[in-house]
Amino acid sequence: MSTQNQNNRVAIRAQLTAVSSRPVNPGTRTHCFTGLDHAMALHSVHVIFYYKEKLFQHFDLDPFRVSLSEVLSLYPQVTGRIARNEDGEWEVKCNDAGVRVVKADVGVTLDEWLGSADGAEERLLTSWDDMPRHDPSSWSPYRIQINEFKGGGVAIGLSCSHMQADPTCATLLIKSWAETRRREAVAHPPFFIDSLDSPLTRGLNINKTNTKSSRAYYEAMSMEAQTPLVPKKMVTATFKFSSAVIKRSLFEIHETCPDATPFDLLAALFWAHIARLKPQKSESKHSLSICVDFRKKLQLSYGHYGNALHFSLLTIPDVEEKQDLGYVAGAVHCHVSNQGEEEFFSAMELFESRKGEEDKYGAPFRMYGPKLTCVSMEHMVDFPGSTRSTVNVPLMYAAVFDKDNRPVHVSYHIGNLEGEGLIMVMPSPEGGLARMVSVTLPEEELEQLCGDEAIVSLNPIMLLSGTRQK
Repeated sequence: MSTQNQNNRVAIRAQLTAVSSRPVNPGTRTHCFTGLDHAMALHSVHVIFYYKEKLFQHFDLDPFRVSLSEVLSLYPQVTGRIARNEDGEWEVKCNDAGVRVVKADVGVTLDEWLGSADGAEERLLTSWDDMPRHDPSSWSPYRIQINEFKGGGVAIGLSCSHMQADPTCATLLIKSWAETRRREAVAHPPFFIDSLDSPLTRGLNINKTNTKSSRAYYEAMSMEAQTPLVPKKMVTATFKFSSAVIKRSLFEIHETCPDATPFDLLAALFWAHIARLKPQKSESKHSLSICVDFRKKLQLSYGHYGNALHFSLLTIPDVEEKQDLGYVAGAVHCHVSNQGEEEFFSAMELFESRKGEEDKYGAPFRMYGPKLTCVSMEHMVDFPGSTRSTVNVPLMYAAVFDKDNRPVHVSYHIGNLEGEGLIMVMPSPEGGLARMVSVTLPEEELEQLCGDEAIVSLNPIMLLSGTRQK
């Protein structure tokens, strides 16, 4: 089997199914989704790990595939299939039906790809079909695509339904695979919410109040979902900022915001400059939806399986006219740092309370994009359970399959993104204060942003921005 995509750079050459080395008995186990999981159902998660060196000789026969089967035995939810339960809600039947694995060849070197592919073409490194709503019994909610570049580089693309996992959960699946391949203990084994000992479950039993901010924001998002958005061509570019540049920029705003983090700085910078590209609003206010992972703040296991994300809204008058970047960064910092347990539990309880008279969850809605959304991945910078080989290495770059063959780049994409756009602030393989910023915007806005003087003055390296001449 071999199929070539329209760009003639990615060729699918084989498909197979990977199953766990210790299969579960069919029908003996199910996994229920939380209210938050159900709310994320319109989206998918796509993660791509790039490696300079060849990872295996022949995937079908290599221990590389054996280690995948071994790690899948820890994740019966990954190899299962989604079905309706007695109440009509989605759940996972842990029947060990397996994970779809696709093998592909890329007709250029890894360096050529990173310097010339755009976000749309990069998605060709991941295999995905949206879940059929009526009968998903044969549909694989997880897909893995192994892409081999000319000259030996490899990209591992993982796709899954956002109802099953968030970006951290998806990242840890690949990291656990790498640890299994190296014959090391899995540092963050999956921890499933159905466990009675889950701190998340105990928190929901204790906290009974809903904060006004969470309730108002999520209810507004649910209402917005009833109004169709005008379709626009969304494109993506990635900006890589050095540790030295971020350190200097933080020093420049220190007097206004002494506690600013790289996320505060970059969220403020891109928000202010993207706001200038948006149509003027009569009320002269701009809002930013900020997404954070609450595993660390709630002291959850990093292996928490499912979604551990919180979305909140920050509004500032005339943000696009603010000359003091420190002022905007300070607003972002206060907004994020002041969020605590009550806020997170409140939002989760709100999702659980969306069950109607028939004990069914409300319809999912777009969590990313109706408003400009900024995702923080700062929790991946300093993560628990790091080993000697991964100390001071951001979580996604700790997915090391072989000695010294660390990922040189990791990309994240969110499926079914519409609206104003998405900013993702992520650690860089350089470590330290260095950061990557992936931006998805309507095409004409991204073109202007890439030429923005304030951003260009920080000398970012542009990756996957479609610079190839066509």
